[in-house]
Amino acid sequence: MNCKHNIYSIRLVFLLFLVSVSLTAQQLTKEEAIRLTLENNFGILIATNTIEVAKNNKGVLNSGYLPSLVASGGANYQSASSNTSFQGAINPNTGQPREDIEINDAETQRYNAGLDLNYTLFDGLGRYYNYKRLKEQYNLSELQARETIENTMLQLFSVYYEVARLSENEEILKETLQISRERVTRSGYQFEYGQNTKLNVLNAQVDVANDSINLLNTRQQLVNTKRDLNVILDNDLEKGFEVDTIVKFIPKITLDEYLEQSSENNVTLLQNQSSLKISDYDIKVSKSGYLPTIGLSGSYGWNENRNPPSAFFPGNVGDTYTLAAGVNLTWNLFDGGGTITRVKNAKIALDNQEILKRQVVKEVERDIANALGNYKNRLNVYKIQQQNVVTNQNNFERSQERFKLGQITSIEFRQAQINLILARTNKNAAKYDAKIAELQLLQLTGQLLNIAF
Repeated sequence: MNCKHNIYSIRLVFLLFLVSVSLTAQQLTKEEAIRLTLENNFGILIATNTIEVAKNNKGVLNSGYLPSLVASGGANYQSASSNTSFQGAINPNTGQPREDIEINDAETQRYNAGLDLNYTLFDGLGRYYNYKRLKEQYNLSELQARETIENTMLQLFSVYYEVARLSENEEILKETLQISRERVTRSGYQFEYGQNTKLNVLNAQVDVANDSINLLNTRQQLVNTKRDLNVILDNDLEKGFEVDTIVKFIPKITLDEYLEQSSENNVTLLQNQSSLKISDYDIKVSKSGYLPTIGLSGSYGWNENRNPPSAFFPGNVGDTYTLAAGVNLTWNLFDGGGTITRVKNAKIALDNQEILKRQVVKEVERDIANALGNYKNRLNVYKIQQQNVVTNQNNFERSQERFKLGQITSIEFRQAQINLILARTNKNAAKYDAKIAELQLLQLTGQLLNIAF
């Protein structure tokens, strides 16, 4: 029996080794995880590029305040041949009939170049409010990027703490498996000396098998979850690491301050306020269509003509330089009602934003109240689970002593062992559930990116 048991143990140890071979002792701290996420996460990189686009749009080069300067130039070439006949005409100098004049390959060349400058002095304040709108659009893009980062941080720590939970559960199950193996050995000795039955040995071996399966499953879940975390960090999928299992909670007095300031910092409320400003600017931009447009224009031009000689005129070269400046006013007194329609629609859009604001405020208040309730509840559950672990640890230690003395059965000992396993794993789950609930609450108060993890 001992030989078979040794072979079984060797195979089990080898199998557990194969599952855990990808895990290394490299520490991935919370700070390092945040740094890698901010630098490499795909969603954050896209959000950063979106901010750059909005930054370009709000620049002076896209404001309409700068003049336009257009250069133009051209060249034309013409080659022609002509034959001029003087039928019946007499040359007064010779008294003879005039000869025909033939001109071959007469070249005509024309060159021109010019600069045109246009500048809008006044356009009904349309570009002024559009410039302000673009700046506010940039602020909105920053808020949207911040929301993306907050959601990514919440996703990061949901997975990070899941790795921590599974890591702690792995240690619990390793201890449990070790105790179960010792029980198999003890039961085998007791059976050899006639102190118990074969049934106790078989029960112990069954428990070892179950504990081994639980450990294998937990380790596989841990490997899978680490891959999930590597995707968020944009690491190599098989990169191994260990995580920090220490959890610290925000002091109540600090959390109360965050809750008082939530209306000023909540990213959803801030986005809604920014959208309201944009809608207000849209109305003012549309109203600019009621006013005239005043502009300046200027031009400078150069023309050169090279004309070949003809039958009656000698060839010549002529240059012309022109300089012009002017002021123009355009006033669209009636555009078929387009401006009136745009103003009306812009006002309706602003009204919709006002309605949406009331809805968002109510929803955020509800979400904060729910998140605060969930956090307090999970924190209380965690405290109860901590005490439950102490109780079950004491019960297990006493049961273990009594089992060694033969005062309780293996079934009763196993039940105490299972109760301790559940208590410890439930405490781990409660700890990380409470921390995630705290992070969700901090996100709603707008402080998720301002705390030390």
